[in-house]
Amino acid sequence: MDIVSACLCGINCKYDGKNNLNKNLKERVMRGELLPVCPEVLGGLPIPRIPCEIRNGRVYTKDGRDVTKQFTDGARKTLEIAKAAGAKKAFFKQRSPSCGCGKIYNGNFTGKTIEGDGITAALLKQNGIEVLTEEDLK
Repeated sequence: MDIVSACLCGINCKYDGKNNLNKNLKERVMRGELLPVCPEVLGGLPIPRIPCEIRNGRVYTKDGRDVTKQFTDGARKTLEIAKAAGAKKAFFKQRSPSCGCGKIYNGNFTGKTIEGDGITAALLKQNGIEVLTEEDLK
C-alpha cells in the first residue's frame, strides 16, 4: 500500500490546523489504497504549529527555532511506515519542508520557492520510493 500526506486526505494536520483536501486522494484512502501519514506530527510537532522552512539544510520555525530533529525523526518514522506497508510511491504535498518534492519554500518565509526536496521526500527517494505531488496528478 502506498502512502499519502495526511493533509491531502482532509486530515487537519497542517501547520495552521487546516488541511489541503484532494478529493481523489481521499477517495483512494477510503477505498484502502493509500495510507495517510504526517511526518511533522510523527516527529512530535503540535497542531497547529509555527510555520517552518528549510534553510542551509536545516529546518527552522518562522521565529528562528531549529526543529531539524523533529523533521528528521518524522522522516525516519514515515520511512518505517512506508516499508512496513510495502509502499512503492508516496503522494505528498508540494512545497512542504517535509513532503515537498522538487520545489520547496526558500527558507526566508517570503512565499518564494526554490528547487529542492523536503526532509521526508528526500529520505524516501534515497530509499527507492517514488515521490509524487498533488500537482503531478493534474
